[in-house]
Amino acid sequence: MNEVDIVKALSALAQPVRLEMFRALTGAGRAGMTPGTMAQTLRVSPTALSFHLKELANSGLVTQERASRNIIYRSAPEEMNSILTFLSKHCCREIEEGAYPDKDRAGMQ
Repeated sequence: MNEVDIVKALSALAQPVRLEMFRALTGAGRAGMTPGTMAQTLRVSPTALSFHLKELANSGLVTQERASRNIIYRSAPEEMNSILTFLSKHCCREIEEGAYPDKDRAGMQ
């Protein structure tokens, strides 16, 4: 993922309903969820649900697959892992290199 993709995905998650939807889809695993199930579970109107699912799909965090007359939505954990890898790539370098030998002095309580 490049920085543009990362920003798009994080922007999609920076909305409470979409974050809740993504978490619900992640919890559903590979089985995924239909829009009807999501709307009922999350108490979101079908119109709002459609809007938010479109944003999540455009960000790459959610996939959709037609199964007979239904559309199954699933989270894309590999995309989320890419985001986490990107964000943590340079994490804690100073701590590992000993720049903060006393975490209390560095304000890291």
